Amino acid sequence: MPKMKTKKCATKRMKMSANGKVMRSQGGHAHLNNGKKRSRKNNLCGTTAIGSLKVTKTYARALQGR
Repeated sequence: MPKMKTKKCATKRMKMSANGKVMRSQGGHAHLNNGKKRSRKNNLCGTTAIGSLKVTKTYARALQGR
């Protein structure tokens, strides 16, 4: 059986944490920032874990070769 290849789109958008959680970056802070408060923009920066178990399993399989 051949090796499991990594989905390249998945590696650019998310990564696995040390505990096995799938981490993703939050959207909504690249443009149209005039009307947003500073605290909201600060909360949008950084990464967050994906909450849905079904989606987590799907992305974990996509990142399996990595």
